[in-house]
Amino acid sequence: MTELVRLLTRAQKLLRAAADDAMSRHGVRVGQNLVLEVLWESDGLTPGELAARLHITTPTVVNTATRMESAGLLVRRKDPADGRLVRLHLTPKARAAQRPIEEARRRLAEHATATLTDEERRHLRSALEKIIKQMSDEDNPLDPAVPKGTSSPE
Repeated sequence: MTELVRLLTRAQKLLRAAADDAMSRHGVRVGQNLVLEVLWESDGLTPGELAARLHITTPTVVNTATRMESAGLLVRRKDPADGRLVRLHLTPKARAAQRPIEEARRRLAEHATATLTDEERRHLRSALEKIIKQMSDEDNPLDPAVPKGTSSPE
């Protein structure tokens, strides 16, 4: 089993490096492309809504949004119905990047799985989805005494 974790970690590092290279060609960092992907589907989300969809923390979204705003990819606007809320909106620059970024991600996926058959791709996807679900639903897998979301027993 430790071999599986090692292989998953190595694959993730290689994929992340390749994705970072591919995204940088479009002026986007890895992670930002995931924010864009969600906003292309549902523009105008709050940072909290976006964080929930990406399974990351709201502060991470806020920091990423700040960098993306500086890069001209999104703007923050107060919610007209509730001035306490800020909504993230794509700029024309971000909308124009959609097709090339999606194409780059498609090419990366094709390259990464080029030696797999269609059946192997389906099995890989299914296995990864199961691993993600298991690890998302589980408390700390290394120490059952540690509640989910914490790093040490309280």
